[in-house]
Amino acid sequence: MIKLIQIYFLALLVVFSSLTGSCSRRNNTKNSIDSSSLSQTDTAKIIFKEYEHNFGKVVEGEKVVCTFTFENTGTGPLVIASATTSCGCTVTKYNNKPVLPGESGIIEVAFDSSGRNGIQTKTVTVRSNASKPVVLLRIAGEVITSTNN
Repeated sequence: MIKLIQIYFLALLVVFSSLTGSCSRRNNTKNSIDSSSLSQTDTAKIIFKEYEHNFGKVVEGEKVVCTFTFENTGTGPLVIASATTSCGCTVTKYNNKPVLPGESGIIEVAFDSSGRNGIQTKTVTVRSNASKPVVLLRIAGEVITSTNN
């Protein structure tokens, strides 16, 4: 009787391990199919001409603007989802229409130096559907008072 119970548990162990093995093989097959289909899809790629802009010296109260130009060097349409800033003194302007492969676009960044003093550094976080979905841009400058000229 004890041998029969041992054989029964051994049989259950074999059946259980074969089911577990086949599940993981199915998952691996599915993952390899998914990853291969992803590599065949068109993907946007965003490349900026510059990732940083320095305004130099800015008189306190002055509003300055710079433009970051980018190109879609990928194979699919690029869509900018957002371009958020690290501070309320900085705002962005951009077009959220698709940028086709080989085409360019711009993100305009405006900095209001009112109430600021000294060296200022701000970041712009650009989110898109590109292969690298988050890109950081940076602006910098030194805010001076008009009497320091």
